[in-house]
Amino acid sequence: MKITTIGIDLAKTVFQIHGVDVQGKAILRKQLRRNEMAKFFANLEPCLIGIEACGSSHHWARKLSEFGHTVKLMPPQFVKPYVKTNKHDMADAEAICEAVNRPNMRYVSVKTVEQQAILSVHRARQSFVKTRTAQSNQIRGLLSEFGIVIPL
Repeated sequence: MKITTIGIDLAKTVFQIHGVDVQGKAILRKQLRRNEMAKFFANLEPCLIGIEACGSSHHWARKLSEFGHTVKLMPPQFVKPYVKTNKHDMADAEAICEAVNRPNMRYVSVKTVEQQAILSVHRARQSFVKTRTAQSNQIRGLLSEFGIVIPL
């Protein structure tokens, strides 16, 4: 049996893998630890891999692409309708595997390390600006309690 499509539910330490063949029959249900992921996928024939776009998804997409796999990232809100039962890792991996095969699915482009670095700088700066604004508003509010009104 040849695995054609895999859905991966990413987590902090234990990842859930769900793989199907050409007919869509489940032939792989497995849990992998973070340190086992690269070795497992390096030894697997290239296939289509679906991952929810979340923390560390771009890293894994780049890593798995190096092994010849086709990796597609999907926004979580587009995967949710494919979950058949209560939310748990195995059901999520199965839903991801099913969603990645849909013809009208929308995907997130995989970002390079450089793109992620620039986004991180922008995000950090935005956080600093937000914190500075909140602090200046707090000071203005406290001073107004003592009758000192400072215009914006």
